[in-house]
Amino acid sequence: FNRMNDLAEGIRMTGEVLLDNSTNILAPETDLVELRKKVGMVFQRPNPFPLSIYENIVFGLRIHTTPNKYSLDEIVQKSLESVLLWDDLKDKLNRPALRLSLEQKQRLCIARLLAVKPDVLLMDEPTSSLDPQSTNRIEDLIGELTHQVTIIIVTHNMQQASRVSDNTAFFYIGNLIEFNKTTKIFTNPDQKRTEEYITGQFG
Repeated sequence: FNRMNDLAEGIRMTGEVLLDNSTNILAPETDLVELRKKVGMVFQRPNPFPLSIYENIVFGLRIHTTPNKYSLDEIVQKSLESVLLWDDLKDKLNRPALRLSLEQKQRLCIARLLAVKPDVLLMDEPTSSLDPQSTNRIEDLIGELTHQVTIIIVTHNMQQASRVSDNTAFFYIGNLIEFNKTTKIFTNPDQKRTEEYITGQFG
């Protein structure tokens, strides 16, 4: 959804993906810099930059805008508040981000994206490297962030999908098999292949 597949050989995509019901993000003329500002990405393992906590959050802002120091400070605070890290890190902003715990790193990566005010957050197995307690806290954070931004999560954890999502899409070998409300998908799917996966007959 943010065209990172353009960088991989042998990838083919068909159809349309509309952002704001108007922009087909798969169109050749799509501005990829602008697209990736609107559609941010959180990876399986946290990937903070080898910079300070502060510089991690303002990194994208320096690329897309020329804000003043005051506005940067304000955005850093709001971004860290959004991921419930401000109280823990407000006196440590100049410390290396790589020294944070795994959970804090993942939250920092989310804050880094929120700073540029994306329309969509993509999360690829965002809790796969975390312990159960950290996973619960990240899932709670996801619930809070849905008030600010649309979130799309890729997960093979069906319990997680049923807990955190409003709508669920089931993909199989690159094809969209079924899309519906999460409760519908998990209790009464329309497609036999979906039911077989949900009930553990394969996968």
